[in-house]
Amino acid sequence: MHHMPLLHTLAFVSLTQYRAFVAACDLGSLRAAGAATGFSQPALSRQIAALERSVGVPLLHRQARGVAPTEAGAALLPHARLLIHEAARGQEAARAAEGERAPLLIGSVPSATAALVPHALARLRRSAGLECTVVTALTPRLTGMVQARDLRAAVVTDVPAGLPDDPDLRAAHLADDEMVVIVPADHAVAQDSTIAIERLSEELWVEDNASSAAVLRRLATRAGFEPRLQHLADDLSAKTGLVAAGLGVALVPGLLVPALRADVAVLRLTEPATRGIYLLTRRDELGLENLADALESAATPLRTRRA
Repeated sequence: MHHMPLLHTLAFVSLTQYRAFVAACDLGSLRAAGAATGFSQPALSRQIAALERSVGVPLLHRQARGVAPTEAGAALLPHARLLIHEAARGQEAARAAEGERAPLLIGSVPSATAALVPHALARLRRSAGLECTVVTALTPRLTGMVQARDLRAAVVTDVPAGLPDDPDLRAAHLADDEMVVIVPADHAVAQDSTIAIERLSEELWVEDNASSAAVLRRLATRAGFEPRLQHLADDLSAKTGLVAAGLGVALVPGLLVPALRADVAVLRLTEPATRGIYLLTRRDELGLENLADALESAATPLRTRRA
């Protein structure tokens, strides 16, 4: 087989192609990677196919249940991460040379983007003149992005698998978040302020991810029943929409309550589950004191509520 000279081949590789490839590896799904990078699934597939043509070898195993890097893809992955990271650092350096401050790139679990993170970012803008760009994802992906230096920091949770066991990372506790139940506004128990979860043992439950489902099952087991999971939603927005439509009830983070729609009712559990909220950074990451202070301040109502 004839191979093009390496330098000529690499000239056709773009950062966009590398970003598409890294997202697919991190998320294990072309659909999810497309959503995370702003591409349709076909457009993302074209980016990765173009990268494979440039490199000259397959980079992904494409399977019915998702994608995974080939041996060649696994070898390329750390270099792709480094290229993306260094490009971002180069942009920061160029802006700094002109007296501009580049936006701080951070991550957040979806529930924290309802109120906690926006309040912190507003404080950060007022107090330090800093702007931030927020990437929304679940804790496992955010952890990988912090490890790879794709993010300076991330707001993550410790449920259900716990925090990452990585000596290069630091997790600073911000607050504990109480899980609550949401029901349709016209539900028979909608006017109650608190409820024992066993009273909902005959309900259909809506879930949006494995972590939340694990917490629900743990609570239900403790109360002596097995929850009936009838609907699986793509995200928290779809989850609350299904509940509002009367298709079930759901367990959601307390962090989400300020952003909930008016056609659902919130019930606190008599024996609730909680999860820790943390600011995750690399130990060698410096200059994030203003961000940490802003998040600590934004989390104060959560700590007060639990006291």
